[in-house]
Amino acid sequence: MIEIDGKIVSTDILTEFFACDISACKGQCCIDGDSGAPLDIEEVDILEEEYENYKPYMTSEGAKAVESQGFMVVDVDGDYTTPLVDGCQCAYSFVNDNGITLCAIEAAYRAGKCSFKKPISCHLYPIRVVEFSNGTLGLNYHRWGICSSACSLGKRLEIPIYKSLKEPIVRRFGEEFYKALECADDLLKQTKR
Repeated sequence: MIEIDGKIVSTDILTEFFACDISACKGQCCIDGDSGAPLDIEEVDILEEEYENYKPYMTSEGAKAVESQGFMVVDVDGDYTTPLVDGCQCAYSFVNDNGITLCAIEAAYRAGKCSFKKPISCHLYPIRVVEFSNGTLGLNYHRWGICSSACSLGKRLEIPIYKSLKEPIVRRFGEEFYKALECADDLLKQTKR
């Protein structure tokens, strides 16, 4: 672990490799899990405001889940998460013609119909942000078997997790934080020589 800008960062984010390989995993992260994707409270309002913009990209089951459960649910840990269809698939997801599960919100964003890209927890994955009791944020690498193809591809391409996730890291923490990660990576490499 290292501290950067008051945040505790797992060095795995600098040393482990990852490159999302959706053609191999088929978007399984939107289907599997104990609960929906984590949401920041601010995102719940955005999801509600943008609903009519991304709803056409959702399945009818997903729309029904949102309309019956709300734009977020509280999971067993007390965290805000996306609602699920039948306790399984994220309500905001759909399966495309190639059998790949995608985010309806992101599909609407890419089509220019929505100003919100997708929940930051989804965009940052496999980095998970935790808040400690003292308010300090921690950035951890979440290992999940369904992402083994992403780990293999990242290793083959030699792309560390943080480089693979530059856009969401900058989106959430800013450009200076990303530059600090680059510096930390350089320092780690120097100490290994």
